[in-house]
Amino acid sequence: MTDDQGEAATPVDHVFSALADPTRRQLLDLLAARGEATATELAEHVPVSRQAVVKHLSLLDAAGLVAGTRVGREVRYAVKPAALDATARWMSALAVDWDRRLATVKRIAEAAERDARP
Repeated sequence: MTDDQGEAATPVDHVFSALADPTRRQLLDLLAARGEATATELAEHVPVSRQAVVKHLSLLDAAGLVAGTRVGREVRYAVKPAALDATARWMSALAVDWDRRLATVKRIAEAAERDARP
């Protein structure tokens, strides 16, 4: 899959895309709280149809955020934390880089302020 610029989309891109929708975030929260659930059980707690829930779960599955396991006639979904963990690590590394850059800007500004004093 590629992004808008024609570049290959990363797993982090898929996670952000999946989490962009509030219903998908709500489904993920429900699954995290319950451990596992079927699409029918989840549909009782969101303002969309069971069919819409299945489509949302499919996108969450494609992003690596949930996995469905067939148990008899049901498919039970559960959260897969690895994709969220990878995204959190990416965000943490990004935050460290920005903190370093902002510290450099602060040092430069403070040095310029000291040099400007008579």
